[in-house]
Amino acid sequence: MTDPIADTLTRIRNAYLARRSEISMPHSKLKEALMRLLQKEQYVSEVKVIDQAPQRQLQVTLLYVDKFPAITEIKRVSKPGRRVYIRQSQLKPILSGQGIAIISTSKGLISNKEAKKQKLGGELLCTVS
Repeated sequence: MTDPIADTLTRIRNAYLARRSEISMPHSKLKEALMRLLQKEQYVSEVKVIDQAPQRQLQVTLLYVDKFPAITEIKRVSKPGRRVYIRQSQLKPILSGQGIAIISTSKGLISNKEAKKQKLGGELLCTVS
């Protein structure tokens, strides 16, 4: 697999389309940080790390609000073939402040709102609304 972040976002997108309540995927620190950020921003309900014999798994419980998915659109911006970097001054609200952009900075993964407060820029991984 060349792009684990795109795979993770596709798993989330497909699970919401299939009305699944939870998904599991192979664990990595980056995926766990991404899911923890989505949990903090209230896009997913719960994130668990499960230690199984062959490989660690990341189990994510999806969030539905009145039978509607919490995430309506999740899009990968920076890709392995075309990296997208953004300065603090270039940060714009996503969906008039209703969505977030996830940015990989020197302080780890943070949302565009937090990056604006901390005056940080970095690689723009994806947008969530």
